[in-house]
Amino acid sequence: MVEIETRKDTQVFDLLHKELERQRQGIELIASENFTSLQVLQAMGTCPTNKYAEGYPGKRYYGGCEVVDEIETLAIERLKKVFNCTWANVQPHSGASANGAVFLAVMKPGEKFLGLDLSMGGHLTHGSPANFSGKTYQAVHYGVTKNGYVDYEQLESKARAEKPKMIICGASAYSREWDYERIRAIGDEIGAIVFADIAHPAGLIASGLLNDPFDHCHIVSSTTHKTLRGPRGGIIMLRHDFENPWGIKDPKGNLRTMSQLLDLAVFPGLQGGPLEHVIAAKAVSFGEILAEDFRAYSKQIISNAQAMARSFVNRGYNLISDGTDNHLMLIDLRNKNLTGKKAQETLDKAHITLNKNAVPFDDKSPFVTSGIRIGVPAVTTRGMKEDHMETVVEMIDKILMNADDENTIISVRADVKEFMKQFPLYPELGPLI
Repeated sequence: MVEIETRKDTQVFDLLHKELERQRQGIELIASENFTSLQVLQAMGTCPTNKYAEGYPGKRYYGGCEVVDEIETLAIERLKKVFNCTWANVQPHSGASANGAVFLAVMKPGEKFLGLDLSMGGHLTHGSPANFSGKTYQAVHYGVTKNGYVDYEQLESKARAEKPKMIICGASAYSREWDYERIRAIGDEIGAIVFADIAHPAGLIASGLLNDPFDHCHIVSSTTHKTLRGPRGGIIMLRHDFENPWGIKDPKGNLRTMSQLLDLAVFPGLQGGPLEHVIAAKAVSFGEILAEDFRAYSKQIISNAQAMARSFVNRGYNLISDGTDNHLMLIDLRNKNLTGKKAQETLDKAHITLNKNAVPFDDKSPFVTSGIRIGVPAVTTRGMKEDHMETVVEMIDKILMNADDENTIISVRADVKEFMKQFPLYPELGPLI
């Protein structure tokens, strides 16, 4: 091997150490974040990062892929067991990439689709004008009712009036169950593909604790790093493959199946070489999900979220839809005379991390917002239970009600640091990552 002078990059590793300490000492309440297991971290930092593997197992454009073929096949087979599906693609680099591939497989530029409005809890890739989905395709949106629940009557009326080619169900800031059966019924009525983006509740669905979108939706996508507790990445799945309804054929004149269109959309449509080291980490996390204790973890997430929601309500906070069925909640702070931006920035100073978020019918800009989004997967991974939620809410409330008092912030920050010593994070790594 050619000798290359190597020196420890203290600048980068010092920053990594700082980030590890930030994660260890703080209360992580960002709904889209979680902590992987140590073995998922270890798998990501391995030699498949050196390997190009464009294509799919058994059909690569490079040699030397026999081992990464086994890794990717294992990830696929485990994922199929997790969601009881017949086909899966584990190559998308992110949830946004997975969604982009679904659009590419189903839609032509300028065609119409229906999704939940971003300002009502939807996702950027569900038709935001700033995103490819809103720039490339014609986005039509449904919203939520004044009570904070998906407005299915509006969804149905818009679907009938607009005749979209695809209906998207799923959200990034919605705390209630989805009626997939009702959405599929309207999709069948107008001849639309029904696509579920389950990036947020995927782990809870895998555990059988929430409605199963695979029973009713044609295509399902997800991230792997939220309630699935894996590495950052995306996936696409089908419970039942089917011939595409648009008559798209392969070079031999055979109708392409939806799985073939989706595979082609991921590669070569959107991505080049897959990240096989991340796919290895995905395989590890899917194995963890298949273990018996993952369902208990998922149940604890829901119990913690509902305990936290009750604690906020008891302190006079206005929760959108008055509670939660899943892992997150959305809080309107207008009755507390606070903006989401002010709340996020002030809580950050006390090492309590969450994000500002628009609430339905918000009167403030997306850069300010009237609300905050809170999720409990990460603190549940750290080992917190229902009683701890009361302590966390008490600290949040103390900060928010004294947002301009530096002494209170300093005091709570010390309390947070002491409190989190009960819940060690990656102790095997020692003081340095």
